[in-house]
Amino acid sequence: MKRLPMRKIREALRLRADGLSGRQVALSLSLGRATVSDYLRRADVAGLSWPLPADLSDGDLEWLLFPRTIGDVRGSHPQPDWAYMHGELRRKGVTLSLLWEEYRTVHPDGYGYSRFCELYTRWEGKLSPVMRQRHPAGERLFVDYAGATMDVVCPQTGEVRTAQLFVATLGASSYTYVEASWTQSLPDWISSHVRAFGFFGGVPAQVVPDNLKAGVTKACFYEPAINRTYGDMAAHYDTAIVPARPRKPKDKAKVEAAVLLVERWILARLRNQRFFSLDELNAAIRPLLDQLNGKVTRHLGASRRDLFETLDRPALKPLPVEPYVYAEWKQCRAGLDYHIDVGRHYYSVPHQLLKQKLWVRITARTVEVYFKGQRVAAHQRTSGNRQHSTHRDHMPANHRFRSDWTPERIRRQAARIGPNTEAFVEVIMRDTSGPND
Repeated sequence: MKRLPMRKIREALRLRADGLSGRQVALSLSLGRATVSDYLRRADVAGLSWPLPADLSDGDLEWLLFPRTIGDVRGSHPQPDWAYMHGELRRKGVTLSLLWEEYRTVHPDGYGYSRFCELYTRWEGKLSPVMRQRHPAGERLFVDYAGATMDVVCPQTGEVRTAQLFVATLGASSYTYVEASWTQSLPDWISSHVRAFGFFGGVPAQVVPDNLKAGVTKACFYEPAINRTYGDMAAHYDTAIVPARPRKPKDKAKVEAAVLLVERWILARLRNQRFFSLDELNAAIRPLLDQLNGKVTRHLGASRRDLFETLDRPALKPLPVEPYVYAEWKQCRAGLDYHIDVGRHYYSVPHQLLKQKLWVRITARTVEVYFKGQRVAAHQRTSGNRQHSTHRDHMPANHRFRSDWTPERIRRQAARIGPNTEAFVEVIMRDTSGPND
């Protein structure tokens, strides 16, 4: 079975140290619960706990978690996807016998039918019944975009552009943040989160988004895949991303109610106004948002702001010293010339990594290259001009030797030998079209 990247195992240990359950860690990292349990058990056996030693490399971590044993050589039966089996059994005419036959078609050396049925029954017995959600103070922040939008008119051209409304609400107090942004794309999605954390003055233990493509690259009932930039932001703020399950509106009922309230309390009041910039629209939203959070609710007899000050604010984690700097992640493969293509510009990596798959972290000013969780190169970002940025240390010895032989150095060496040699070299360089001829 293919092993997880060591960075995900490090993240699992961090989240467990923050008090998350195995199920919550699995949801946040887009992994199966059994997989997370196995890796955490291996960490306990190896005596590892968060924080890990600063000098522990990914290779050393993998060696500690997966020591060579006889079982590694012997192997085991391939595990069925029980969650998939459970979902398929709800379809008309599907039986365990049929699913076992399909399983054995893919894995001829898999479990026998009786063992297959026994394991499924055991797995099914662990399913939890549905219960009413309770939101401990400071634990969850629910985020989504409102379905309704607002029009913004360009004062120069009269063009009408649509603005999206980002909504974030805390689970315990329902204290709400709203802002307008141009798009639902990843940069706007991340920036809205950063401003929301600043508005609340702290960070919750979990962020619960809907399966928006900007944040969740693969919407799955059991194992959603989190965009790496989104995960990077979560690590910066020491929080966990736990997406709502597809087609399970109760998982995000808090933000659904907040969106409805925002549409009625804010958008309805702004429906007859015209706005000529995004800043102007957000300036109009803020006083209405203050009124919404300050309004005393009938069923609780307190405002969202009062509940926030009493419940959520004391339980939130402190903000980091610096806000998150937006960075996109891209997977690249180093070419034979030990360079990678980022935005039509080529950046060097150590020549030992040619043909290797690398992760690249791209900010507005820098390009950082990672291999197995370790940073191996860093460059100042350059516009896409099809040029090369090369560090001399990344070059093999013979390339460095050749690059050092510039025309100036050749002339100096000739002059050291003698005047006749110097004159001969000058003649050759004058009669050729370039130093490489």
